[in-house]
Amino acid sequence: MLEHDLQQAEKARKNRKRAGRGDSSGNGSYSGRGMKGQKSRSGKPLRPGFEGGQLPLIKGLPMKRGFNNIFKTQYSIVNVSDLQMFPEGTEISNKTLFEHGLISTLRHPVKVLGNGELSNKITIEATKFTKTALEKLEKSGSTAKEI
Repeated sequence: MLEHDLQQAEKARKNRKRAGRGDSSGNGSYSGRGMKGQKSRSGKPLRPGFEGGQLPLIKGLPMKRGFNNIFKTQYSIVNVSDLQMFPEGTEISNKTLFEHGLISTLRHPVKVLGNGELSNKITIEATKFTKTALEKLEKSGSTAKEI
């Protein structure tokens, strides 16, 4: 087959709609816009979500539902009492906590809370520590490293 023999497939291009060109065109009289109303008039088309001058739903939603802060940091939480299970002298990291099932994912930063007591002397690395957690770790002779 040569280049000059190529032909376009039948019905490959659809003719554009020629509105308002007589009734026999299929889009005559009202040009596919219905009868009366704002949408049938000439001028700019209405933007999506326009409700005829009434307060649009999208503007009212923040007042009705609140919002979710997409920038909020989600922490994996570990209590001081959970660290009691580790033997003395253990170095604990996010990976260790994940392997022992204390946190469910490595994606979130780890925060250590001060609930419970600790008697073992350990070294723990985490993103954040509460004041009470730091006090209890120091009291047991443990060291806390902030990442």
